Amino acid sequence: MKRYLIALLIVLLPLSASALTADEVMKKSQAAFLYQGKDFKARVMMKLISKSGQERVRELTMLRKNYGASGGEQKYFMYFFQPADVKDMTFMVNKYPAKDDDRWLFVPAINMVRRIAAQDKSSSFVGSDFTYEDVSGRDIEDDTHEIVKEEKLAGKDCYVIKSSPKAGDVDYSYKQSWIDKADFLPVKEEYYDRRGELYRVFTAEEIKEMKGFPTVTKRTMKNLQSGHRTEVTYLKADYNIGIEDSLFSERFLKQPPKKWIE
Repeated sequence: MKRYLIALLIVLLPLSASALTADEVMKKSQAAFLYQGKDFKARVMMKLISKSGQERVRELTMLRKNYGASGGEQKYFMYFFQPADVKDMTFMVNKYPAKDDDRWLFVPAINMVRRIAAQDKSSSFVGSDFTYEDVSGRDIEDDTHEIVKEEKLAGKDCYVIKSSPKAGDVDYSYKQSWIDKADFLPVKEEYYDRRGELYRVFTAEEIKEMKGFPTVTKRTMKNLQSGHRTEVTYLKADYNIGIEDSLFSERFLKQPPKKWIE
């Protein structure tokens, strides 16, 4: 019996040693979803779909570059091709760990660069169901995380993480994330409003491997209260292409280099 118990202990010890905390799961998820590669470029199709099924289509190029380790500083640059009311509009983010991000929007119709205030991070991103903060992600340290259960979703073994904001700086009371145990990408996210009612749902609908990186190439955010949803699809994407630091400047918000946006 003693030999049996020792053998059982040897088998179980690696399992317990490898168990992850909620914070560790979320850090791995952030790295897989937002930090893969040294840099990233995608041609993006965004469909804004009303409750009645009417569609508005927006096409853009998104570029992202990492600075330092996963979870560290990043820079984002986006250029809009269509429709006419947003053509030549650009958006730039300097993302920082443990402090408010800097965001700028160039509006060609009025030839003005507008700074997006930190308190506006929960506002709609160009009329979509994604917020400004959804675009570049939220700091892990801004929330308290706990593993509420583990279950299968869409055939994937997932951790289910409840994340509650430490401060009242967002428009939801908490969210639940289904994180794939295999690649740590978020399969689904549910956002609950101040009354505790589900009001927004994110789903990763297509995942493809690109240069060895599992990548969410199609995602949807749906507002259950309005019935409106936004579908985002990567028409093409690439990693580690050598994006230059000079791109991320106010000067290029007005006249971005063609070699990076096309």
